[in-house]
Amino acid sequence: MSVDIFGYFAAILTTAAFLPQLLKTLKTKKADDVSLTTLIMFIIGVLSWIIYGFKISSLPILIANLITLILNLLILISKIYFSKGFSKK
Repeated sequence: MSVDIFGYFAAILTTAAFLPQLLKTLKTKKADDVSLTTLIMFIIGVLSWIIYGFKISSLPILIANLITLILNLLILISKIYFSKGFSKK
C-alpha cells in the first residue's frame, strides 16, 4: 500500500471539514462567529502548505490545500460581504 493513501485520506477529511462552515455561512448569511484573524492566519498557512507541496512535488498536499484555500477564501469573502450588509440590499 502506498503511503500517499494516508495523504489523500487526510486531505479528504481536513478539506471536507470546512464545507459545513461554508454552507452554514451561506445559508444564514452570517459569519459573525468566524474569527477574521484566525481565518487570515489559516489562509496564509494554507498558502505556505501549497508552496511546500509544490516544492516537494506532493500531489495530496497540493490538491488538499488548493481546495481548502478556495473554501476558506469563500468563507472570508462571505464574512466580509455579510458583515458589510450587502446581502440586505
